[in-house]
This record gives sequence, C-alpha cells and structure tokens, in this order.
Amino acid sequence: MRALPVVLVTVLTAALASPASAAVRDDTRYVDPLIGSAGGGNTYPGAVRPFGMISWSPTSTRGDQTNTGAANGYAYDATRVPGFSLTHVNGAGCHPGAAGDVPIMPHVGAITSSPTADTKDQVYASDFAHADEIAEPGRYRVGLKSGARADLSVTTRAGIGEFAFPSAGTGSLLFRVSNSLNGSEDAKITIDPVANTVSGEVLTGAFCGRRANGGVNNQKSYYRLYFTASFDRPITAHGTWVDGELRPGTTTAQGGEGYLTGSARAGKGSGGYVSFADTQVRTRVGISYTSLAAAQRNLEAEIPKRATVDQVAKEARKAWASRLRAVEVDGGTADQRTVFHTALYHAFLQPNVASDVDGTYLGSDRQVHRLAPGQQAQYGNFSGWDQYRAHTQLLALLEPRVAGDYAQSLLNLARQNGGVWDRWVHVNGPTHVMTGDPSAPAVAGMYAMGAKDFDVHGAFDSLLRQATVPHPDGLSDKGCPGQCEGQRPNLAEYLRLGYAPHDTCHCWGGAAETLEDAVADQALADLATRLGRPSADLKARAGWWRNTFNPATGHQQARRADGTWVTPFNPASDQGFAQGSSATYTWMVPHDVAGLAEVMGGKDNAATRLDAFFHRADGSWATGGDPLRYDPTNEPGIHTPWLYNELGQPRKTQETVRAMATMVYRTGPNGLPGNDDLGTMSAWYVFAALGLYPRTPSSAELHLSSPMFPKARIPGRNITILAPGAPNIHAQNVRWNGRLVEQPWLPEEFVRRGGLLVVTL
Repeated sequence: MRALPVVLVTVLTAALASPASAAVRDDTRYVDPLIGSAGGGNTYPGAVRPFGMISWSPTSTRGDQTNTGAANGYAYDATRVPGFSLTHVNGAGCHPGAAGDVPIMPHVGAITSSPTADTKDQVYASDFAHADEIAEPGRYRVGLKSGARADLSVTTRAGIGEFAFPSAGTGSLLFRVSNSLNGSEDAKITIDPVANTVSGEVLTGAFCGRRANGGVNNQKSYYRLYFTASFDRPITAHGTWVDGELRPGTTTAQGGEGYLTGSARAGKGSGGYVSFADTQVRTRVGISYTSLAAAQRNLEAEIPKRATVDQVAKEARKAWASRLRAVEVDGGTADQRTVFHTALYHAFLQPNVASDVDGTYLGSDRQVHRLAPGQQAQYGNFSGWDQYRAHTQLLALLEPRVAGDYAQSLLNLARQNGGVWDRWVHVNGPTHVMTGDPSAPAVAGMYAMGAKDFDVHGAFDSLLRQATVPHPDGLSDKGCPGQCEGQRPNLAEYLRLGYAPHDTCHCWGGAAETLEDAVADQALADLATRLGRPSADLKARAGWWRNTFNPATGHQQARRADGTWVTPFNPASDQGFAQGSSATYTWMVPHDVAGLAEVMGGKDNAATRLDAFFHRADGSWATGGDPLRYDPTNEPGIHTPWLYNELGQPRKTQETVRAMATMVYRTGPNGLPGNDDLGTMSAWYVFAALGLYPRTPSSAELHLSSPMFPKARIPGRNITILAPGAPNIHAQNVRWNGRLVEQPWLPEEFVRRGGLLVVTL
C-alpha cells in the first residue's frame, strides 16, 4: 500500500478529529425563513415543522380579498394581513399558489359587518411592520398595527397560537373558513360556546386554476381540510356570516366562494367569529384531510391542553436542529452559512405529511385509506417537473427513509388514480401542471440514491405501463397547454414517430415533451437495470432526443407529425417548449452529453457554445432575462453548469457553479433566483455548496465542482468533504479515501460507502 501524501494525512487527521459536541449542534440560528419571500421566490415565513402537514403563516393582501400579495400567500412588500392560514406550499409558481386554508385573524374592535363583504380588506385586516415580525424555524411572531399580536408554533399536524389584544373586551378571532387562496367549493363552521371550541371544514383545491394556458380545467375540488380549535379563555360572544350577511349569536354557517376571482367571487363565502373578554387567548388547532374526528385526535396526540407556545416552539426548534444536522458545515462567513442552512431548511419543507396519527389518509380517489405495514407516513405535494432535477435526489441522499415513504406515497396515489402517475400532485389531487413524465426520474433517482423502503418493483411496473400503454387521457386537450391531462400525451404517435409531434401531441410543446420523455425513459432503463430487468428498448428510446435536434439550426426544434420542422424558428422562442427557450432546452440531455456534443460538432464546439450560453456579449455572467442564455431562475437548464465536466473542461464547471451560487443566491427576502418550487432551487444550492450534483436525474453518480466550505459532513452517509483552500474555486486534485479521482465525477459507490473526499482548491 502506498504511503499517503503528507497533506492528506494532515487533513485526514483533522477530519477525524470532529468535536464530540457535533451531535448536539444547533444551526437553526442560521435559518432565515424570510429568504425567498420577495422577488418571486414564493416562500412563506410562518411556523412549520420538517415535512409538516400544518404550516401556520400569514396571508398578505393588496386590497383584493379574492387574491393575495404573492403566490402561496405571503409577499414581503405586502404588509397587510387578513389572516394566518393553516396550510401552505413552498415556492409554487402559480398565483395565488395553493392551499392557504382557514385563515384565522385576530381582530381588534366590534364585528359590525360580514368580513366576506369587506372585499377590499379595508376593515377586517391590519397592517404590520417588519420591525415587529420575527420568523424562525418552528415559530412566527408579529405585532399588528391594530394592536393585536400573534405568536404561533406547530407540531406536525397541530398548531398553538397565543393572541394578545390591546385592552380587555376588544379581541376576536375570525375564522375565514371559505377563504382559501384559490377559493373553495364549500365550507362549514360550527361554534360551541359551551365546549369553547370552533370546528369546520373547507372543500377546495384548484391549483393553477387561474392560469391562462388551460387553468380553467383545474377549477375543481380534490380535498377537504378539517380543523378543530379550542381556547383557554371563555367565549363571550360569537356569530357567523354567509356572503354579505352577518349573523350575531348563530353557531353554524356554510358556503363556499367558487374558484374565480374579482367580481365573480367577491362577497361570497362563510365563516365565524368568537370574542373574548380577556386581553389574551391561547388556541390549539388540529387539522386533518380525512375527518373532523381525526383532526381532534391529531390535536390531542400532539399538543397537550396546558401546552404553551414557548414549549411547542422549543420542541419545534429541536426538531429543526436535528434535521439540519443532516449536513454539517464548518467555516465560511455568517452570510454563507445563512444562505446554506436556509436552503437546507427550505428543502426539508416538503414533501408534506398527509396521514393522521392513526395512519389514515386521503387518497387521490378522495377515499380514506390506511397506511400499509412498513410505511411510516403518507406524503403529499409533488412538483415533479421541478423536483426531479435536484430535490428528490437530495432528499434521498439526506433522508432516505422519508424519500422511500415519498416514493411509496406517489405509488399509492397512482394506484388510486387508475394507474396514472400525475406530474403535479397537490396534497392528494392530480393537477397535471407542467409537462413530461417526471415521476419516472424522481422515483428512479430516489432509489439510486438509497431510498429503498418502498415497493420498487410495483412502482417500476406501474411506471413502465404508463410509458408503454396509451391512455385515453393522452388524446385529450383538457387543461392544455399548461395542465394537459395526458401524462404520456398521444403515446401511440410518440412510439410510432420517435418524437412528440407538435401539431398532434396534445401537450405543452412537442420538443419539450420529447426531451422530458427521453429523460424519463433513461430513468426507467436505469431502474430496470438495477432491478435485474435491463431493457434495450427503453435505452433506445432515451436517445429519441436526437429526433427533435435539427442539424440545420443546431438546436432542439419542434416537428410536425409529417416530419417537417415547425417554422419560422428562433432559438430565443419558446414555441415547442415549456417555460423555456430552444436555447435552454437544447442542453436538456443530461444522460447523453457525449451524444449531444457529437451532433454539435465535437466537445470543443459544444464547450464554446456553452461559453456563449453562460456569458453575455461583454463577457459578464448571464443571470437571467435573456432567452438565448442561461436562466438560473427556472428548472429546465439548472443542470447545465455541470456539463463542462462531460466536455473535458471541469474548471469551467467550477467557475460557473460558483458564479451562479454566489450571484443569484443571497441573504434577505430577495435571496432566491426564482420560485423555490417545493425546495428545488434550494436543493440546487445545497448541492452546489457541497461541490456535488447528480450526473443524471436517475443516477447516484455525482458531478464534482468546488465545495464552498472547508469542511462538510453528511453523518447519515458517513461522508466527509474537505476542501483545503476554500473558498478558492479551482480544484487542483480530488481524492476519495486517499485514491486520486481521475474523472470530474464520483461513482455511485461514494453514496453507498461514504468516506473522506478531499478536494484541494
């Protein structure tokens, strides 16, 4: 055995000398939930546990009760709130987002009119200043201009809030049960002044229902959220409202708002209020997607009657500290650690627990199901088109047990949905948003990264059927182009032609669909091989991206069913693509970069094209806004900085990844480059900061760039990454367990075996 170099002995000794206190380290102090709450990040700052069902957070308003300040409820520059809602989705792009169910508003003053009639949020809302706002992991506090204060914390399925009012006899809590972000089909409330409780439900859904590109097809319900709330102070007055009618003294109300906006919805809906003589009141709230009784059981199991916000918040902080220890970094500036740990925090906001404490959950068939033995939780919320490019792999790397249950959850939902794996699932509901068949790379990638606790053979068989047997939905234009119901649209034509014909594909864009399906077929081929069922057919289909690459233009381009190219062609155009230009999508062949380089005239030519893609004409870095160049704000091209590794120029990968990580990710509300998309953009940053990234979506091979911290550990995988010379950019050499790494990526054994990675910068 060769003697190790002196420098390696030194860093190995340092790596093994980790302090014993690492097991109890608490990096929650570096988390800022307000990062991404402006500039289109669409994050929310409220109280939530890792993967929590409940997320108690403010909903903002700009003066329209049928709308909200930003997608998913909160906008940093909209400092007026009509309530604090119990459910949220992190970073989704469709305005007004998703969920935002059951806003609860502490109101100061008399209730003299129906809050639903306050269509411009002039009466039953309040301003606040950010100086009076504190957001931290598991807790949210704010003082309102009205004089009311809210202090909120949560467990996984229940919340506790302490509300204070400026003087005795002035305080009420408004339960806006029908006022979910997208509206509602129906809502109910029941007030029991003797038992000192409020309970109810809202029937809602409609994610992306307002999008102009087919969203009207999503204006429908797919889940019912139940809630129950109790108070530590007696109710002294109560009432309800329906539409414009205030009904003091009544105890029940019912009525939804519909799924439209503006005048078509304004003034509709129902809710109730309870008033208190004291200056403060503590409320405990439990929620469930299956029944009111389940919501009560969730509450009783998770928050004792005499619990306080301080106590629950302390436990919530411990829960976050534990999850954040999935990656431990040393060194770096305070700002760098804030960006990193907040990104990790955002990555752990989803998937979201959808099952009750007793194992019941709402299926995609809207029936109540129970967890099978071995599954610890049913999870909801899957933004597949986004997540498969970074988030699901990071989840499986850091939390393989959660990822395994997530994969099983998606399989459960598919089985309940007639065997159809939907590309965007909100809670339990298939919404069809975006394009492609992202479940295949998501599941294959999670399995490759070590998520094994699910029925992988059942999942593969089901996904294979979706990829090979045409489904009637594939010939439907419902929801098109942005929410097409077909998950493998016009599959028969796709299989006949070897590409998705733009004129008959029943999809968002023929070229994008072809590229997405090629990635999905490669994922199925990879998974088939892992399961001992290799498929030459799937492997061949993964190469069909070549059928939409036009040698005459040197770009991906949509084709018609008769084989002709869709013209006129402009690489800056999104014709044939989904939320991206041809210039961006041309690089979307992560599984066959060698083949892509070949059709571009060789690796040197491809690298020269990448240079122009990442740099403006003046040589500065492209950071968005130019359809001919790299766009770090959306997912189709986020793998592209690592492609230099495949082209024999790893130094440029190191330079490009570092440039994007430092230029478009930062502290403060504008700290994300675009929609976080259920943690995808945040997961990208975590990978970039570690100097790693999946070589393909369905592989555990990891591209190498330059780590941003001198030391990082992934304790659950026994991985230590040392980067002597950080934050320098260029890697001089890389060694894994003392052996020189000859290529700019790591084999899958690195994830399986762990060890010491030394990247000398």
